[in-house]
Amino acid sequence: MSRLQSAAAVAQVDARLGLMIGTENWLVDLSDVAEVMPVPAVASVPLGFSWFKGVANIRGNLVSVSDLPAFFGIANPGFSAMSRLILLQARHLPHAAILVNRMLGLKHLADLTPVPRSADLQPWTGDLYQDAAGQLWKTLNVAELVAQPSFLQTGIA
Repeated sequence: MSRLQSAAAVAQVDARLGLMIGTENWLVDLSDVAEVMPVPAVASVPLGFSWFKGVANIRGNLVSVSDLPAFFGIANPGFSAMSRLILLQARHLPHAAILVNRMLGLKHLADLTPVPRSADLQPWTGDLYQDAAGQLWKTLNVAELVAQPSFLQTGIA
């Protein structure tokens, strides 16, 4: 019984949520995600930057919505019915969500090969991995993302 519990604990620590952000594969720690949901109506905010989509009413709470591909400055084929809103854990930034192109399911780090980091990565880019098909996976460091003044400044002052 203890071996089964140990294996289950390792599987949870090893699992990451796979996301498509623009045209890139990303991984996010499950503990950084409060909820994943279809994209609701988002009301724009005057004088907001183009990557700041506005606010959404989520069960009576106004939640800020950031277009992550636009903030990252990466190619974006567009949002669709497969796009999702990722609500961040309040310990990082209360009432905040990021818009991603689609979900790619759970990924296990044991199935990925670490790739050396280059010096020119953004501070919110954590470890890099490659899957068996040779695709690159970047880890999203949510704590670093929400600590960036450029992410917190959503509009023209």
